[in-house]
Amino acid sequence: MNTPHHSPLLVCALLTAPLQLAHAQEPLPLDATVVHANPLSDSPTDMTTPVAVMTREQLLTAGKATLGETVDQLPGVRGSAFGAGASRPVIRGMDGARVKVLSDGIDVLDASTLSADHAVTSEPLLLQQIEVLKGPATLLYGGGAVGGVVNLLDSKIPTRLPDNGHEVQLGWQGNTVAHESTAMAGVTLGFGSLALRGEGLKRNADAYRLAGHEDGSRSKRQTGSYNDTDTASLGASWISANGYTGLAYTRQANVYGLLAHEHGHCHTHGKGASLHWHCGQHGHGDDHDHEHGGVPYIDMLQKRWDLRSDYSDPMAGFSRIKLRVGHSDYQHAEIEGGSTSTRFDSRATDARLELTHQPLWGWRGVLGGQTLRRDFEATGEEAYVPHSLTHNHALFVLEEYQHGNWRYELGLRHEWQTIDVKSQQKDRTHAGTSLSLGTVWQLRPDYQITASVSRSQRLPVAEELYAFGPHAASRTVEIGNERLKKETSYNVDLGLHKTLGQITFDLSLFQNRIQDYIHGADTGARPGSDYRVIEYRQQDALFRGAEAQLDYHFDNGLSAGLFGDHVRGKLRNGHGDLARIPADRVGLRMQHAFTDQLDGNLSLARVLRQTHIAEHENKTAGYTQLSASLTYAGQYQGTGYTLYARGDNLLNHKAREHSSFIKDQVQLPGRNVTLGVQLSF
Repeated sequence: MNTPHHSPLLVCALLTAPLQLAHAQEPLPLDATVVHANPLSDSPTDMTTPVAVMTREQLLTAGKATLGETVDQLPGVRGSAFGAGASRPVIRGMDGARVKVLSDGIDVLDASTLSADHAVTSEPLLLQQIEVLKGPATLLYGGGAVGGVVNLLDSKIPTRLPDNGHEVQLGWQGNTVAHESTAMAGVTLGFGSLALRGEGLKRNADAYRLAGHEDGSRSKRQTGSYNDTDTASLGASWISANGYTGLAYTRQANVYGLLAHEHGHCHTHGKGASLHWHCGQHGHGDDHDHEHGGVPYIDMLQKRWDLRSDYSDPMAGFSRIKLRVGHSDYQHAEIEGGSTSTRFDSRATDARLELTHQPLWGWRGVLGGQTLRRDFEATGEEAYVPHSLTHNHALFVLEEYQHGNWRYELGLRHEWQTIDVKSQQKDRTHAGTSLSLGTVWQLRPDYQITASVSRSQRLPVAEELYAFGPHAASRTVEIGNERLKKETSYNVDLGLHKTLGQITFDLSLFQNRIQDYIHGADTGARPGSDYRVIEYRQQDALFRGAEAQLDYHFDNGLSAGLFGDHVRGKLRNGHGDLARIPADRVGLRMQHAFTDQLDGNLSLARVLRQTHIAEHENKTAGYTQLSASLTYAGQYQGTGYTLYARGDNLLNHKAREHSSFIKDQVQLPGRNVTLGVQLSF
């Protein structure tokens, strides 16, 4: 096994740990957090592979509108940065279908894996917790989740009866960079064993302001970066002593601009091997009667039903049964000149059943099955993916065995997939098997060593097989490949963790070797002004990286730490680096509990220049981000309240994210201050 390569700055961050001092200190317990995405593990310290958790308080303080922005500061995670309306998580250099986004264990059932300009249908400010799983721990949710799993936990289906028969939450926040105003509300009512829940959010945000330019000119706004959102949910649960069954309906509408979008039309010339594209275009300065300031935009709507059921001791031999079913009717229109140029429709259902069995010969485990049906259709000028019907079925098992200071974990998942394409193209059927082995060695009460290996198989998705045509939002012409085979990845994850005491740290090293890696290769052809021709190809690839964080906890409520992450993704056999791999990041952070009610945070992060680039890709300059936040929580006459303030990019530095498709055309937002308040009673 090759040792993962890591950057010198990351190594320095780790080696500065005064381990002998840590040995001398009395252990100081840290708050435990329950991880719901793994049914066998109660906290991140029980996991054999890395997991990061954002709590409700952290989500509020972050105050972000998209999922990618929200998780961007977690180790090994970035956002795809496609403007104010769409940003998806990029985990360890992987994105798209390799990062599975879940709503309480089942698919979010949107179209965000199809393209980076498609938003994830979740509202971070209404979530209770976000869990990010990396490495072999993702196996339970599919071999395709080789990059990672992001599990979103909400409160739209009550799991307990409210105290005193009711609970109410009200909130508002606003920011300066986009003149955002966001209002949110939620209420839970109890009637005997019945609990009712209603919640909603409304956001209006203008185009965001850019950082100052090097020539000293005044700041400008990023054209098309506005974001308007309306979300509402109604849910009900029947709650008993050993569990609950609940149902919820959610409606989310979102209108946001398409940044860096080129108007115009593409057409083909020639046939067979001589086939090529020509894309005519005109800029935004041309005379068009477009809405929203002349910028094309997405008008998105999802209507979703969720059924959740969870009971302890349901039958002999089993300690828990958990059922999740989601059904979604999703559509979005890409609108230019006041008319719809392209429309995407997806009707999908995902169902998952888990059974946790009682210990058997010392083994504790969960077994289950999952089935997904997705009917996807695109119509209009940019319908570059044909109408398809996908069926995916899976069986899985995860087992755990404790022996002294060692804990072992075994996982297995087998899945079948059929894609029925409603055109002359060939239907495809695939099957794949994924397995993992992990261990946690409790070296001392405060030290853990973790190791895991996995073999995962990812089945090609419809857009990789059948895409054919232009996509103006990403300025690409995409060409699928019906001959694609399933990917097979071999992942190794090693970790060293200190979880108690005045000094705590986490170090993770990983390597992922992928046979027949599917990627969109830039052919170098330029059929229009800024259009690129992307062909889906298969080549062996290698991902290596490291993530580290170290914190010193002073006795006065102050903690200070270092953090960093690194990933390198490249094609094997000298075929070069992969595109859009995030640059290395290092930083400093401080947290201080001034009082029992007042907390403060300060973070300084440096994203380094990215020079490891794919063919036909440009280098990206590094940048520095300074952020700070204050949170005050209190009570007044039975009403709890939280006041929070956050500053982002306080140095007002110009920044571009290398993981973004449009980083050469679009900057990240400039200096921003967010103010917010939450009430509960």
